[in-house]
Amino acid sequence: MNIGEIAKRSGVSRSTVSYALSGKRPVSKETQRRIQAVIDELGYRPNAAARALKEGRTRTIGLVIPPASQRLTDVQLGFVASVVDAAARADLDVLLSPSGGEHDRSFERVVTGSRVDGVILMEIRLEDDRVTRLRQTGLPFVGIGHTSRPEEMTWVDIDYETLISRCVHHLADLGHRHIALVNRSAELVAAGYGPSHRAQRGFSRAIAERGLEGVQVCCADDAQAGTSCAERLLATHPELTAIATLNEAAMPGFYRALAHARLTVPGDFSLTGVAARRWAENLHPPLTAADILADELGAHAVELLIQRIADPEVPHRQLLVAPPISLRETTGPARPRSRHA
Repeated sequence: MNIGEIAKRSGVSRSTVSYALSGKRPVSKETQRRIQAVIDELGYRPNAAARALKEGRTRTIGLVIPPASQRLTDVQLGFVASVVDAAARADLDVLLSPSGGEHDRSFERVVTGSRVDGVILMEIRLEDDRVTRLRQTGLPFVGIGHTSRPEEMTWVDIDYETLISRCVHHLADLGHRHIALVNRSAELVAAGYGPSHRAQRGFSRAIAERGLEGVQVCCADDAQAGTSCAERLLATHPELTAIATLNEAAMPGFYRALAHARLTVPGDFSLTGVAARRWAENLHPPLTAADILADELGAHAVELLIQRIADPEVPHRQLLVAPPISLRETTGPARPRSRHA
């Protein structure tokens, strides 16, 4: 038995049967019922496709990622891998879709084309048009990240505000009085990227609580930008003895700039921040950091989405994670930099 025979007995085209099985294009309810009756009579079971037809679902979820033109950070790649893995365990396929700029057409096709049963949305801004669009369509969705109105959606997220604050307190406990926050790019901050703004709040709060001197700068997501950024900080703020960051992609550049300045880590200068665990462990020396466990968060996001697909009226749920700082080899007691000038 094949699709051609089903089409013949149902009185429709092969493509109509294919669309009915895959859900890639809408098929009228009457046609679906006619096709399903033939399938039931003949015992045809094309693995997941027949289940999808009977359930009225595609058994596919969408994962909306940053634009393909941008290099994904280790944390972002971790989220993608964990979502794909968790979805596979649930017998679901994953359709990747970039968003932003010219990629918005791809996002629109995902949310309106009956291609997926639900969506997981990454890299969320405080005011995010994608969230608004998904709410308008009624398509179940879950965020890895959240907007400025967290109660209005289901999400999992890292508590960047708390974690950057903890980094500052850790450095203050070691005697550091002059600390810099190196954020993500200026473009992301200007666009309202949630983690960047929450990190700024946490940094400012901790600096005030400990009576420290703090400076905040933005940096693009690559090592070369990290080198330039750290060199500027060292030149314009000679009193600095430590950096806290959520920009893991720039971190190798910090190491390079400090080495060029003949500053040892952690003897002369301390580094800490929020980063993927494997990334932090593989730096030399290994980075003291609040470790993001992307595999756990991605699995939670898939679980929450499955719940919303099964019951779109289920109350919104939120999971905010604040892992402890893992002490490694990049933070130590403060030393005045003037002796190294």
